[in-house]
Amino acid sequence: MAASISLPVGSLVWVEDPDVAWIDGEVLEVNGSDIKVLCTSGKTVAVKSSNVYAKDAEAPPSGVDDMTKLAYLHEPGVLHNLKARYDINEIYTYTGNILIAVNPFRRLPHLYDTHMMAQYKGAAFGELSPHPYAVADAAYRLMINDGVSQSILVSGESGAGKTESTKQLMRYLAYMGGRAAAEGSRSVEQQVLESNPVLEAFGNAKTVRNNNSSRFGKFVEIQFDQKGRISGAAVRTYLLERSRVCQLSDPERNYHCFYMLCAAPPEDIQRFKLDNPRTFHYLNQTNCYELDGLDDAKEYLATRRAMDVVGISSEEQDAIFRVVAAILHLGNIEFAKGKEIDSSVPKDEKSWFHLRTAAELFMCDVKSLEDSLCKRVIVTRDETITKWLDPEAALTSRDALAKIVYSRLFDWLVDTINSSIGQDPNSKSLIGVLDIYGFESFKTNSFEQFCINLTNEKLQQHFNQHVFKMEQEEYTKEEINWSYIEFIDNQDILDLVEKKPGGIIALLDEACMFPRSTHETFAQKLYQTFKNHKRFCKPKLARSDFTICHYAGDVTYQTELFLEKNKDYVIAEHQALLNASTCHFVSGLFPTSNEESSKQSKFSSIGSRFKQQLQSLLETLNATEPHYIRCVKPNNLLKPSIFENHNVLQQLRCGGVMEAIRISMAGYPTRRPFYEFLDRFGILSPEVLDGSTDEVAACKRLLEKVGLQGYQIGKTKVFLRAGQMAELDARRTEVLGRSASIIQRKVRSYMAQRSFTVLRRSTIQIQSLCRGELARRVYESLRREAASLRIQTNVRMHIARKAYEELRSSAVSIQTGLRGMAARNELRFRSQTKAAIIIQSHCRKFLAYSKFKKLKKAAITTQCAWRAKVARKELKKLKMAARETGALQAAKNKLEKQVEELTWRLQLEKRMRADVEEAKTQENAKLQSALQEMQVQFKETKEMLVKERENAIRAAEQIPIVQEVPVIDHELMNKLSIENENLKTMVSSLEKKIGETEKKYEETNKLSEERLKQAMEAESKIVQLKTSMQRLEEKIVDMESENKILRQQGLLTPAKRVSDHSPSLASKIVENGHHLDDENYTTDALSSSTPSKNFETPDSKMRRPPVDRQQHEDVDALIDCVMKDVGFSQGKPVAAFTIYKCLLHWKSFEAERTSVFDRLIQMIGSAIENQESNDHMAYWLSNTSTLLFLIQKSLKPGGSVGATPTRKPQPPTSLFGRMTMGFRSSPSAVNLAAAAAALVVRQVEAKYPALLFKQQLTAYVEKIYGIIRDNLKKELGSLISLCIQAPRTAKGSLRTGRSFGKDTSTNHWQRIIEGLNCLLCTLKENFVPPILVQKIFTQTFSYINVQLFNSLLLRRECCTFSNGEYVKAGLAELELWCCQAKEEYAGSSWDELKHIRQAVGFLVIHQKYRISYDEITNDLCPILSVQQLYRICTLYWDDNYNTRSVSPDVISSMRVLMTEDSNNAESNSFLLDDNSR
Repeated sequence: MAASISLPVGSLVWVEDPDVAWIDGEVLEVNGSDIKVLCTSGKTVAVKSSNVYAKDAEAPPSGVDDMTKLAYLHEPGVLHNLKARYDINEIYTYTGNILIAVNPFRRLPHLYDTHMMAQYKGAAFGELSPHPYAVADAAYRLMINDGVSQSILVSGESGAGKTESTKQLMRYLAYMGGRAAAEGSRSVEQQVLESNPVLEAFGNAKTVRNNNSSRFGKFVEIQFDQKGRISGAAVRTYLLERSRVCQLSDPERNYHCFYMLCAAPPEDIQRFKLDNPRTFHYLNQTNCYELDGLDDAKEYLATRRAMDVVGISSEEQDAIFRVVAAILHLGNIEFAKGKEIDSSVPKDEKSWFHLRTAAELFMCDVKSLEDSLCKRVIVTRDETITKWLDPEAALTSRDALAKIVYSRLFDWLVDTINSSIGQDPNSKSLIGVLDIYGFESFKTNSFEQFCINLTNEKLQQHFNQHVFKMEQEEYTKEEINWSYIEFIDNQDILDLVEKKPGGIIALLDEACMFPRSTHETFAQKLYQTFKNHKRFCKPKLARSDFTICHYAGDVTYQTELFLEKNKDYVIAEHQALLNASTCHFVSGLFPTSNEESSKQSKFSSIGSRFKQQLQSLLETLNATEPHYIRCVKPNNLLKPSIFENHNVLQQLRCGGVMEAIRISMAGYPTRRPFYEFLDRFGILSPEVLDGSTDEVAACKRLLEKVGLQGYQIGKTKVFLRAGQMAELDARRTEVLGRSASIIQRKVRSYMAQRSFTVLRRSTIQIQSLCRGELARRVYESLRREAASLRIQTNVRMHIARKAYEELRSSAVSIQTGLRGMAARNELRFRSQTKAAIIIQSHCRKFLAYSKFKKLKKAAITTQCAWRAKVARKELKKLKMAARETGALQAAKNKLEKQVEELTWRLQLEKRMRADVEEAKTQENAKLQSALQEMQVQFKETKEMLVKERENAIRAAEQIPIVQEVPVIDHELMNKLSIENENLKTMVSSLEKKIGETEKKYEETNKLSEERLKQAMEAESKIVQLKTSMQRLEEKIVDMESENKILRQQGLLTPAKRVSDHSPSLASKIVENGHHLDDENYTTDALSSSTPSKNFETPDSKMRRPPVDRQQHEDVDALIDCVMKDVGFSQGKPVAAFTIYKCLLHWKSFEAERTSVFDRLIQMIGSAIENQESNDHMAYWLSNTSTLLFLIQKSLKPGGSVGATPTRKPQPPTSLFGRMTMGFRSSPSAVNLAAAAAALVVRQVEAKYPALLFKQQLTAYVEKIYGIIRDNLKKELGSLISLCIQAPRTAKGSLRTGRSFGKDTSTNHWQRIIEGLNCLLCTLKENFVPPILVQKIFTQTFSYINVQLFNSLLLRRECCTFSNGEYVKAGLAELELWCCQAKEEYAGSSWDELKHIRQAVGFLVIHQKYRISYDEITNDLCPILSVQQLYRICTLYWDDNYNTRSVSPDVISSMRVLMTEDSNNAESNSFLLDDNSR
């Protein structure tokens, strides 16, 4: 095939490689049949053109789900496709109707849940992704539709995942054919599924290649009734590996049940007298006791529960595990030489303990068990002879007993499961699932491997017959044009093993029947018989080994144990012993038979019996329609994410997958009988069936009508090429759909017409009733209304007349009384006036004399009274205006006094402290000087005493001793002792004084420290008081200036003038959208509109006029003013500053209750109802943000006068709160800050209405900001979806980035730039603060980044080199726009596109396969996660430049990191979240 392909220079090819089996490369040079290829590994090789295969450059990097779709069907193409899919965790792949399953060696629970089963239920084969559920569903559908039994053959070598695939098949069949179980019982499918743990516990073990290898073959027959429900099941097992019970090789394990029992609960361990597995001979032959991820204690309980499900009672379970424990104890029995010749006895007390324990568990006699192990009974015609066994033979007898007991136990479990599940004798169809061991080739291959490989040879022949031979025989039988296809046949191997009388099994049986035969004689017999056989050979330097060239490869067998393992007879003593057991379960395992009553066993061969079982299995398979699942083990390390090419390729070759693919595509995979074909597709052309009885001619005409090419017509069937059946089904579905639409249209038309007639009739009746009722109600309402009006007229007339009469009589009475009172008052006034004149005349005469004397005194008294009167009037006038001045002044005076007092105290403390320190210093100096003097005196006295003693000694030495006469100077001694006592008292007194001085010094220090602290606190209080005084002084000054202004306005401006001046506020403030006299005129106009005070005569009390009405009118005028587009003055919004100044002069911020803020909020809400116009929204965003900024600068929360000035404010939580913090510190606020300074913004105490207004205004700023941002997103959203993929030219080629901007009709990037420019101009014209403009464009660019990046990851056609160039050109346009807009408005917008920039930058890089993972994550794409990089690398493809993605090493590194992330935490999505809000 490869030789016929022309390979020019530059072609991509596959060449053989010793390391990776096949490696891809590029043809560098062609010299006839020799070509030179540069491999992707970097090396250059020279090969023959016939040894290379072409590579599909356009194949998707992630592979195809059905390998029959590959452009090039050959080994490297298939191997690469499987590896590509395995790398992305796609473990299933079709090859026609064969499913290939690659073991992932990890849990993939999302592939096997109930939701996945529902997806495959009823789906056509190949419609969904490859899966075992699809194979099971196809088998189930064929069984239901055709009534033919099905079989699913799961094959593969050990560790390939056959058992797991079988479990999933049975789960799906139980899901499809399950039925509700009766109350209190288990359903059949539950028992079938639960039988797996039981059989795995007793039939599975750890091998070199698999931790859960099935050491027996299992064929599960699931029986169905006519409705497709499971009605019964049966489990057939083949060749349990009995030798594993007694013999192990490191690092394998024995059967799981032994380790489960050793990890059982304590009561079971105590009852069975078990211990750690390391103490049992049958378990400690290897160093492997535990499996990673497997808890034997939990598995023990799970096995118990599974036994309950399959119907094994608790008594039987105890008996089962009692037998298992007895087998473990049997293995610990050792033998030594006995007293007699060639005899044996238990070796020591430990062996006797295990012997008694085994007998106790078997419930048999201890002596009988000992005799059965150490003796053998030979029966002759005349007598019975008892023969002793030597220790070695006794050990062999012990192991034989253990193996036969375990084998019988396993067979009993299988029989019990079958009887518990129950078989349906009336079932006519079944689905069989075969799970049997795969090919095995170890360092040491014994009889078990020989039988296992024989089984696989037979199954491989079955596969050949049904996939290869049956295909060719079918074509020959139907006499269609086809070419013979050669394939490898293994019939010669089967003849080598099975043929009678000269096969290996026959020779083995013959050797077993001769007592003196050994494995060496058996091997020599094989060498002589098959020395010329091409499939048989003798290894060099081997005396008894032989090699068979199997279909799966060469396997060398060691014959040492062939003869012993092939013998299958029960020792008579063992049979009799266990049959006599008092335990019914044990005795039931060894029933008495007629053949065994003679006390001698008849020889039988395991090999011959196994041949019969295989023949029975193949007969069952031949009677069913087979389906195949080929399980592949990707590596021998049993670890995930490792794909060994050589290993996988060998399994594919051995499984015949390559031949099956070639046959499926080259032949006719679809064939249907004529009648079935016409019955199914006759609707495509009904005229071909009219009057025609020839089915062959009808089929030909039908196929000609539909226009199919390449089909074949056989004798009884129509043969179609691959894909033609799907095309016919699609046309058939289309015809059926049209027919169904016509039927539905007619039926719906009839139903709608009938429903409309009934509905119309009912509607007319309801309408007539409703209209009559409504008319009656309307008439009654009109009548009642007319009556009410007439009654109201008469009542109102009566009430008005009565009120008028009462009012008239009251007025006359009041007038009469008032007039009389006025006349009496006038008369009284005149009488008093006359009497006063008389009294005055007399008084003046009396007072004239004394007036001169008291003139001076009277004048002084009058002046004082008059001044007091004037002062009281002035006090009343200033009472309202200066109410707070007096309190503040008093507070100021009080604080000044406190400051003076504290200052005086501080100075006094400082003086006292200085005096104390000075006195303390002097006293310390005096004490130190006195101490020094005393020390000097003490030293002098001491020196004098020493000198006197020395003089006395010298004098004593000089005077000759004549006679010892005691001479004592008592006076001197007394004097010295007195002096000494005085010195001691002085020293003690000095020490006391020194201690007291130190105590005083410490107390003084403490006192000084406390006073220092008090002084520091006093200083801090003084600072606080000074600060408070400064604030109060500022407040007093403000109040005084405000009072002066108010007095001046009250004296100069009449009250009526205010109301006349207010309505003209708008016309005076604004003219054509600008101020008349800038800020000063606005201030004057606003101050003149402030409500003034009305002063009356000096004697009247000072009072404030009612201002509610006046303020309401002023607010109306303000709202009418700012509702118009008053524009901007010198870059500042007029409306915002106008509102701010009015609020300041009305003192609305300090008011406890006011409606001004509610009116302003309502005005702003009504003004922004038109959300479509960005120009209108930008105008109000500028005004509201400026007003909010001014209020933020002016307001401070109430009660903050005494607050600590260093307290940190709470961090803002809202979006605009964060923006305001940046707005204050941003240089973009220079204009507003200057304007605020011009207004002399001062802090005022904010009451609740003002604080609420600030919050509401903040909400409106955020709302307007969000409207503008969302309008821009909405405008750009439709364009972004068009910008992710480059438009195509008429020829279909992608447009490059260099042609950007030439075609305006498709240049979507240019339209985005225009939209951004339009909004930027609008925001600039309305003087929106640049900080807000930055936020708008930053979040918009973040939105663009998310949309482009997510589209890139979700659409495979976007991950190309050419598309990357197109998007990169568009991003360059955005970068240019950011530069032109400058940082003042664009801000960090360009940085928001970091994800799409790095992704596109990665797409347009050449030679990606040379880039390492560190370079990608550190230099190229540091911001992207591993999941995102992995997605881009696996989706990347290029149809223009043929650039490759990153190397497989980089992909594997990413996969490892993704696996670690998924283990440590929940898996994160590779998509970005749109958080641009």
